[in-house]
Amino acid sequence: MQIWVDADACPNVIKEILFRAANRVKIGLTLVANQQVRIPPSPYIKAVRVGSGFDVADNWIAQQVSVGDLVVTADIPLAAAVIARKGFALNPRGEFYSAENINERLTMRNFMEELRSSGVDTGGPSSFSQADRQAFANQLDRFLNSNGFNQAKSGI
Repeated sequence: MQIWVDADACPNVIKEILFRAANRVKIGLTLVANQQVRIPPSPYIKAVRVGSGFDVADNWIAQQVSVGDLVVTADIPLAAAVIARKGFALNPRGEFYSAENINERLTMRNFMEELRSSGVDTGGPSSFSQADRQAFANQLDRFLNSNGFNQAKSGI
């Protein structure tokens, strides 16, 4: 049982929440990025630097994730790969991706990408807010306190 972070675009405030959680529950936390990522000294936290290029970090995480692992990412194709491998995917705004909602998210992402490539200004995501930070912290806490997490962590 491990937590993986798509760290290239993960807000620092979310990383801080994850650092505290990894130390509190004594779970491995790996931040994956194509640049150097600062991490606090901890036996539970490490950073992996992958080569630069499109989706290199995402592909690396998708290959490493195991059943029951948690991946923190805003990348919808990575979330789909995690779900396909029976992992859990949580975005930095506190929304879990699931087998029930991932196809809809992929369809919407692809539609918006088509609009942008045809010149339509679709705007971007809203600014990261205190409410987003709180929603993430609440979802992470619920996940870490769930029976499924505790059983997976203990190897049951």
